[in-house]
Amino acid sequence: MGLIAASLPADAIEVGRILDAWGVKGWVKVMPHSTDPEALLAAKFWFLQAPDPKFRPGFNAFTGTASLQIDEVKIHSDSVVAKFRGIDDRTVAENLRGTRIFLPRSSFPAASKDEFYWVDLIGLNVVNREGVTLGCVRDLMTTGPQSVLCVEYSAVQEDGSTAVAERMIPFVSVFIDNVDIAGKIITVDWQPDY
Repeated sequence: MGLIAASLPADAIEVGRILDAWGVKGWVKVMPHSTDPEALLAAKFWFLQAPDPKFRPGFNAFTGTASLQIDEVKIHSDSVVAKFRGIDDRTVAENLRGTRIFLPRSSFPAASKDEFYWVDLIGLNVVNREGVTLGCVRDLMTTGPQSVLCVEYSAVQEDGSTAVAERMIPFVSVFIDNVDIAGKIITVDWQPDY
């Protein structure tokens, strides 16, 4: 098999999972974690980690982290399919089912102006035009035509204690004034009571 024992890069980001074999010549079908799998399509090597044993008992294709060289990768229907160097039959490809795919963040293609990788937005502080801190981006979600920032903040309860709460802010230009990745801040046209 074309698996090479490897260490996960320090800036590794999970970008997808291998769902199953695809065809009979060693291809695999991948479920990308992004609606735009550009990083998966551009990479020459993928780093794989074995699936959690509770999800795939008896997995024995490899342990730890492995690296595989990509021969070909393409979008097919609603998923991504890939062919690895040294994996030429369906049985071997099936053995990779459930493995997690990682890429170093440094290998991602540069984003266009006013485009951002979700992973770069996670952890940024969100403030409004008046300088009021609204919280920290903990996640993003897609709601069809747009993405939404899931912003976590501390809310004061009726008894005076604090609890973690979440507010949703559409990630569209009408509400997003500025994204400063280096400064770790997103400025928005949004109020705390929305």
